[in-house]
Amino acid sequence: MDFTLNDEQRQIYEYGARLAQQYDHRYWLDHARRHAFPHEMFRRIAEDGFLGLMVPQDYGGAGLGMTEMALFMEGTANQGVPLLMMVVGPCMSLSLLSKYGTEFHKRELLPAACRGDIQFCFAITEPGAGSNSMQIRTLARRSGNRFSLSGEKTFITGADVADYCLVVARTTPHDQVGRRTEGFTLFAVNLKQKGVDMQRVRIAIPLPEEQWTLFFDEVDLGPEDVVGEIDGGFDILFHTLNPERIILGGLCCGIGRFALEKAARYASERVVFGQPIGAHQGVQHPLARAYTAVEMASLMTRRAAWEFDNGMPAGASANMAKYAAAEAGIEAVDAAVQAHGGSGFTEDVGLYELYPLMRLLRTAPVNRELCLSYIGQKVMGMPRSY
Repeated sequence: MDFTLNDEQRQIYEYGARLAQQYDHRYWLDHARRHAFPHEMFRRIAEDGFLGLMVPQDYGGAGLGMTEMALFMEGTANQGVPLLMMVVGPCMSLSLLSKYGTEFHKRELLPAACRGDIQFCFAITEPGAGSNSMQIRTLARRSGNRFSLSGEKTFITGADVADYCLVVARTTPHDQVGRRTEGFTLFAVNLKQKGVDMQRVRIAIPLPEEQWTLFFDEVDLGPEDVVGEIDGGFDILFHTLNPERIILGGLCCGIGRFALEKAARYASERVVFGQPIGAHQGVQHPLARAYTAVEMASLMTRRAAWEFDNGMPAGASANMAKYAAAEAGIEAVDAAVQAHGGSGFTEDVGLYELYPLMRLLRTAPVNRELCLSYIGQKVMGMPRSY
């Protein structure tokens, strides 16, 4: 594996610094505190061609891979600009549609999404089915070649600003299938369609993207809305879950790096008892340990992306990357706040607000316990623990 970046990848990684010249951490933080989606920044990202990073050129994208998407996410997060909507839209939804979508999805929706004219979100979680996604109950009942979708999805990022949602539903109830992985189908649902309603889930975290519960009441869908094979949607999900973990690994590493660089500058300038506080090992060593953890997690994230792009099994690396990056991100922000002392909790510094986001990503979209269980069972060969 060669993790040396080529010129194009380096430009993608460094794009965050260019974006931050106009849309920096202060811009992001202002929107996060107001729970206001940063439309202007996303229009700029669309104009610069980054919404379609993983979409083939034939459908309006750049035709690149998971490595470039992870580099984009880490590069923007390096500037203190974490973009969760990039996870559920360009990474999870658009890349999946480009592989499994209908001609309508590919020729009409994908080019519009790459231009930023429409946005996508992704819906799998339900009130009674989080990590145990086999138990989802949202059902699309068949009548001829059409479907009637009813059910409820929750913790759906950005549903209020999305035009379409990739919805994971059952087309065969779980008590009527031979194997528990059977009977799933994915649909691209127009959220303006009759029978779709939503309610905000109030999250105690400053973020520009809000969380929503979606309600589907006999939403009429046709074969043109099906993504992939009917009843064969579970296999498709593996093409979204690993990328989700990889790209969030990049986000966590970037935010950790942003916090540590901010703390290192402060510790070098802040003088107490006649010398900079960064000269004291009690301040310096926690920052150095966290920096090391961030850089190691970043390497694992790039390994997972490389494996995914090269058609290799990426589940082990993706889970290790997500686990390591979330833990490193929390450690980094915590050490950075501690180094700032009391000022680390002020709005002027703009650092503490990153902690609840990092803490969220230890739990979601897959919690650290399930990552460790995967590693213990699938990688180390121990008995199934859940």
